[in-house]
Amino acid sequence: MHPFKKYILTYQSLGLEEWEQIERCLSRKEYAKGEVILASGKICRKLYFLEDGFLRFYILKDGETVSKFFTEAPYCFTSQRSFANGIPTDDTIEALKDSIIWEMDKTDAFDLLRIPNWSEFIRKLIQEVQYFTEQILEETQNYTAEERYRRMLEQNSSILLHAPLKDVASYLGIAPQSLSRIRKNIGQVNRS
Repeated sequence: MHPFKKYILTYQSLGLEEWEQIERCLSRKEYAKGEVILASGKICRKLYFLEDGFLRFYILKDGETVSKFFTEAPYCFTSQRSFANGIPTDDTIEALKDSIIWEMDKTDAFDLLRIPNWSEFIRKLIQEVQYFTEQILEETQNYTAEERYRRMLEQNSSILLHAPLKDVASYLGIAPQSLSRIRKNIGQVNRS
């Protein structure tokens, strides 16, 4: 079974004819580790499905990269504001490991909305992304960097396997040295 179809079916049922219409709109691309999928300043005109790999979304602030979030396969992604409004994105999306990505043009993604099951899949996906965005915002506002790092260890340890520590530190909003101290403190607590 096509990996994107398998993914859609975790959200929504889909008939064979519906899938065939969707499949015709997909193109497969491979990105090497470190390769940029979407660069800041470009208009995002694609909906993506990450079949295999690991991605980082980041912005540039004062000449430094700041990690906004990470995406692990399998998952759909895009630069939401740029894709929806046709404006340049502030985000850069980078492959943190070799990745297989299925791409769909924006016009195709919108044309497919006439298919009720595709439309329902997209609605559920948008709700999920909104939930994750609110969760990140709440954690940033309500937890210290150490508490967020502990939560990452418990809930999203794959980030720690694939993302360089400097990227994890910027995601947490702290300097790499502070992350080293947090990791050392947690290690000492765990050994006690």
